[in-house]
Amino acid sequence: MYEQFYGLTERPFRMTADPDYLYWSDMHGLAYTMLRYGVTSRAPITVITGEVGTGKTTLIRHLMNDMPADVSVGLVSNMQEGRGDLLDWVLLSLGETLDERSYMVSFQRFQEAVIETYAAGKRTLLIFDEAQNMSQASLEELRMLSNINADKDELLQIVLVGQPELRDCLRNPEMTQMLQRVAADYHMAALGLEDVRGYIPHRLKVAGASHRIFPEESCDLIHEATQGVPRLVNSLADLCLVYGYSREAQTVEPDLVRDFLDGAEQHGIFSSFRPLERTPTLVRQRTSEA
Repeated sequence: MYEQFYGLTERPFRMTADPDYLYWSDMHGLAYTMLRYGVTSRAPITVITGEVGTGKTTLIRHLMNDMPADVSVGLVSNMQEGRGDLLDWVLLSLGETLDERSYMVSFQRFQEAVIETYAAGKRTLLIFDEAQNMSQASLEELRMLSNINADKDELLQIVLVGQPELRDCLRNPEMTQMLQRVAADYHMAALGLEDVRGYIPHRLKVAGASHRIFPEESCDLIHEATQGVPRLVNSLADLCLVYGYSREAQTVEPDLVRDFLDGAEQHGIFSSFRPLERTPTLVRQRTSEA
C-alpha cells in the first residue's frame, strides 16, 4: 500500500517471524548466545522465555538457519493440550508418519528414529515453541523421553521456548527433576529506548529505505506507547506509515504519531498501546522553536 511512496521494497514491520529482519539488541544477542551455547554444549534442556512479542520465534528461525551440520531438528509449534499426544507431535516433527498404533509402538519408533539419527553421525534436537501451553504432565513425559540419553551418548537435546508462565511451571516443586536437567536458560524482556531507536531504522533499512523516515523523537514516542514490546512496535510503526501515507508525509514526525494515538484512544481502538503523557501543544511548539 505505502511501499512505493516511501521507497520501500516491502513492508518493514510485518508480524511474521523473519530472520532477515532480526535486530541484534543486547537482549537478543544474549538470548541467541544462550541458545547456541545450549546446542553446541549438548545441554540436555535449554529454556528461553520472554513476554509476548519479544522476538522468541524469530530467534528460533534464525537458529534453525544456522544449525550445525551434525544436528537434526524437529520443531513443534504451538502444541496445546487436547490436540494430540505429545509423542505424536514429536514424531511428526521428525518426519515420521503416524498411523493407528499403541503408545508403546509409537515410543519404540521414536527411539529407533533418534538412534538411527545418532548412528548417522547426528544428534536430535527437539524445539518446542509456545511451550507455556504444555501441561506439567506433558513436560514430565518429555523428560522421560530424554532418558534415551545414557552415559556419554547424547542422542537427544530439548529446547523449550515460551512465555513467562513456562518458567513459573518449571519452578513448581513437582518439576524438580525436569528443572535439574536445564543447563542453559535466558529470559527476554522488552526493548529499551535506545534499542527502539535502533530497531525501527534497522527494519526500514532492510526494507530498502534510503532516508530517515522516523525521526528519533518519533521512535521515542513509539517506545513510550508500546513499552518496547517488538510486536507492538511493529504494529504501531506500520500503522503510522499508513497514516503518514494518507497525509502524504514522507517523514513520520512526532506530531503525526501523537495524532494517530490520540485518534485511536478517542475511538477506543488499538487498546494495546499505552496512552502518551500529555504535553501541551504550546509547550511542544516552544520547545521546537528553541
